[in-house]
Amino acid sequence: MTVAPATVSLNKGGSRTFTATVNGTMDQSVFWEIVEATPKSGDSTHGFISNGGVYVAPTTVPSPANVTIKAVSGADTTKSGTAAVTIQAGPATSVSITGGSRSVPTFGSTQFIATVTGNLNTAVTWQVNGVNNGGLQTGAISATGLFKAPNSVPVLASGNNSGQTSQVVVTAISQAVPTAMDSVLVTIMPPQQNAQGANSPLGVSGGNAKDSSTVSGQTLCCGGTLGALVSRGANLYILSNNHTIALSDSAAVGDPIVQPGLIDNNCATPPTVATLSQFFNMETGPAPKIDAALALINTGAVDTAGTILQLGGTASNPPANGPPHAGSGVAPTVGRAVAKSGRSTGLTCSSIFATQANINVEYQKGCGTGSTFNVSFTNQVDITNNGFSAEGDSGSLIVTQDTSDPVALLFAGSGSDTVGNPISDVLNGLADPANPQSKPVIVGDSSPTGHTVAACSLPGPQSATAARLAVQRAAVSAEPMQSALTVRDARLAELMAHPEVQAVGVGASYDNSNEPAILLFVTKGQPRSNLPAQIDGIRTRIVEGTLFSQRGAVTAAESTALEEGAVPPQLVYPISDAEVARAKIVHAAHSDEWMKKAGVQGVGIGASADAPGEAALVIFLIHGVAHDSIPPVIDGLRTRVRESSRFRAGFGDAPAQNGCSMPAARKTPPRVSNSRPKP
Repeated sequence: MTVAPATVSLNKGGSRTFTATVNGTMDQSVFWEIVEATPKSGDSTHGFISNGGVYVAPTTVPSPANVTIKAVSGADTTKSGTAAVTIQAGPATSVSITGGSRSVPTFGSTQFIATVTGNLNTAVTWQVNGVNNGGLQTGAISATGLFKAPNSVPVLASGNNSGQTSQVVVTAISQAVPTAMDSVLVTIMPPQQNAQGANSPLGVSGGNAKDSSTVSGQTLCCGGTLGALVSRGANLYILSNNHTIALSDSAAVGDPIVQPGLIDNNCATPPTVATLSQFFNMETGPAPKIDAALALINTGAVDTAGTILQLGGTASNPPANGPPHAGSGVAPTVGRAVAKSGRSTGLTCSSIFATQANINVEYQKGCGTGSTFNVSFTNQVDITNNGFSAEGDSGSLIVTQDTSDPVALLFAGSGSDTVGNPISDVLNGLADPANPQSKPVIVGDSSPTGHTVAACSLPGPQSATAARLAVQRAAVSAEPMQSALTVRDARLAELMAHPEVQAVGVGASYDNSNEPAILLFVTKGQPRSNLPAQIDGIRTRIVEGTLFSQRGAVTAAESTALEEGAVPPQLVYPISDAEVARAKIVHAAHSDEWMKKAGVQGVGIGASADAPGEAALVIFLIHGVAHDSIPPVIDGLRTRVRESSRFRAGFGDAPAQNGCSMPAARKTPPRVSNSRPKP
């Protein structure tokens, strides 16, 4: 394993991000340590390091002035790599942030105070993650040091520990001497991780009281989310995942279910709120497979109205609690706006990316250890992630934003996607074994139309949702772009014969960002005359606008300029029932075939980003694994490529840690989770 940079010099109070490359495995997750520090996450003498590899130097130079940063592989803890840091005094002017690192609740705020010594100019510039004044997704900070936390917990979108929640770095920089600074780590903590007491709402931390293990003398503990309340017959049950409260098929009916989970109680056993009653056996159960379980509630332990934390319909900051819409939920549709409340990221909002997804998911029997097994799921709901969920949100109920109707039960994910079992499959799969006609129903708001999830209209969640749904523009290398130009020129007259086409250019495909596309600039709202989805193996992309400034053939640079005045692209477009029906035929004919191919972990139905309004066969690839070439069209249906880390559930991508230490040094956040959330 290698760590970069291998050597670095930092002024006291400075910060630096490290990355690790783990050789011989696709699992690039690591646990970051400071070798000289106690605990290994850092102390006031040697500095601190986040799970994202951000090292914050101490405010005084240690003796000796050398610190060793160590990355330990999550796949094999015998593998590690190191980097050497030399701490230097820097300029005579110094900056110190009073109070050091801390935890701040979502929707909360805290006041930072920076002291500048050695200079008459005591003004500082405040940054969050290197950005002046911060932002809605990482937290904003004023010129006076008032930090306002984001409304959901930041999640690492890339790098070694993608998919995990992340701390943010607050920095005060001397305006007189910009090399003089101090930095602290801020942990954003959702209230979902707290002990809720009697009549607990749901959408909060919880798990099986036996969800712990001992590895090499270390106690590891886990947890996830207690999702929602359901009724069946005369009884009320907590609905969550099998792998969250039934330990991936290895628990026993009668096991105590606790709130919060062991992970959020320093591995000590929290109060019991329910008793495990039933779970769908993922290894032996029939299709359609689900990852779901029920726990009979204890009297007075859970709110019997079905309230979920921050899911209310009343606009407030922080958001009000509220129940989901009662009943059996609704069917998922591509582009439908959804929300969830979960243990790790809190209240988050996004949109459904694909339905009918057949995916393979990997599980682990124990907490941070034990044998693994794979489960093939069909008809799953895929939601754009990039912060919608993280490890520990498993078990959350996913609901529609406009009516709070249940749509899926969150159980797995990757770096770019969140996956849920359709709620209809969940409720059918948890029917009473003694009376199969008796199926659970969601407890909640019994009004005819339900209520909106008001939190999704707040600026923070709105900004986060916009980021998740932003189209990532990609650059295509010169050779394939030239191939697209050659095809475009050969077929230009044919393409310009379509009455809605104003110009034809070239650019990157949004359905497969590694490939070029022939861009068809069309009049928005004008009926399309059977525009081709591909031409001689080159994808086409439709760009809608009113009146484009150029006509006919345009260069790649001119295409980019024309796009600036076009309708902004979306990651997810709504598609009609007719398009879904067309896609289902292709999906049924080819899904099994593609699921057997190397590097493919899922096949579903989604919307094309290259052709607004058209369906696409979504092919989920495993990042870094060799795979067959993906054709632009299969049986007349566009294909869309979604590449990410593996879909996982039941264990995390980072090494589990000892859950029983609570360091209290200057820059250590007062609450350190050295245990393992359920993904």
